[in-house]
Amino acid sequence: MKSLYYILFFVIFSSVYYFVICQNVPSPRIQQTSTLVGTRLYFFGGATSLNVFSEVWYLDLSNSFETSTSPWHSDVAMPVGYNFGTSSLSPIDNSTVFLIGGMTWTKDTNNYLYTSSVYKFNSKNSQWTIPSINNFNSSFATRYATQAVVSNNGAIFVFGGSNYTINDNIINTIFDDMNILDINTMIWSTQTQYRPEFLNGFDYTATLLPSGLIVYIGGGGTSFNNLSQIQIFNTNLIPGKLNPIIIYGGAGYNSSGSIGNVFSDLAVLDTNSWLWTVPSVSGTRAPPPLSMHSAALYKNYMIIAFGATSSTSLSNNCYILDIQNQNYTWVTKFNVLTTTNPVIQTHNNGNSSTEQANNNSSNLYFGIGIGAGVVSLAIVLFIIGFFIYKNQHKEKFIATPGTFKDDRIR
Repeated sequence: MKSLYYILFFVIFSSVYYFVICQNVPSPRIQQTSTLVGTRLYFFGGATSLNVFSEVWYLDLSNSFETSTSPWHSDVAMPVGYNFGTSSLSPIDNSTVFLIGGMTWTKDTNNYLYTSSVYKFNSKNSQWTIPSINNFNSSFATRYATQAVVSNNGAIFVFGGSNYTINDNIINTIFDDMNILDINTMIWSTQTQYRPEFLNGFDYTATLLPSGLIVYIGGGGTSFNNLSQIQIFNTNLIPGKLNPIIIYGGAGYNSSGSIGNVFSDLAVLDTNSWLWTVPSVSGTRAPPPLSMHSAALYKNYMIIAFGATSSTSLSNNCYILDIQNQNYTWVTKFNVLTTTNPVIQTHNNGNSSTEQANNNSSNLYFGIGIGAGVVSLAIVLFIIGFFIYKNQHKEKFIATPGTFKDDRIR
């Protein structure tokens, strides 16, 4: 009897484990880069203290969902392990993602291997390529901890950064140049910025405003940039609308170079007055103090994912801030029906049918797998239950004079 119960327990435990694994959820990480492509919020690479990932994941924003069951999907992995890089979506076709800078590693190992400073990802067919670039700035090789922005005419701007080396005898350099990749011509150009007050040009955040101004906030190097010291690069002189910039969390580093204090502040920069405010935020599922996370705007939502809550604790959670009408509220549900504002980072370019077909196919396979698992589990449980029932209701033998235990009455 006991063996049957052990078998039953093992089957149930294995089935639950199988169901959890089949949910297709990425592991906690930091140092990833993210880009919004249509209704897919992509995350590329990332790392922990033990691994550097080549994985590609995306959140499907085409349907409403609860943050407790975020619709994660995996895509074709990168040809290398990748962290500390930056990415931008091509405004020409709204489907090609350019990954620039960062650290590259031999796939599925922790062996550093510089291969290229630029990778292209075609989100329509999930293909990876290394583009041919003219006039590439050789000093940009091995740059990391930058943040790229892309203009409507296809110019990707990447400021500063630091060079990575595995040679302890080489001192890391912090750069203050502006590198520009024109994805129409695939020509690279570099502008040297003589800005003594802005030498800490890495680990910052960069935002391109509709006016053509790139706003740089935070960052570090030999010291930290104060948030009151807003740095601006003007890509043109065309006047335009100045939108507010929202930031969440962040951290300072201690003397050993590890993450120190991790913050949970939500701050808004008014790009008309250049004044910071800390708005009143409501809601029931605010994120913990978080740093090295990804954040993206999609219509009236700000979506936050991954990151570190401390120097040793990483997250794979997803948090959503409703910013509609500047009434900031942490919500537990992403609701497509309430997304009334235009998409901030990109727009759909007629790819919705293809994307929806791919999503439907992925969901179909997932449903078939779960359905087959449930049916198999039901059959196994029925068989085990049947034997348990028969064992409990077996006709007991009563010995009488002239009979023995091994006799059977027919």
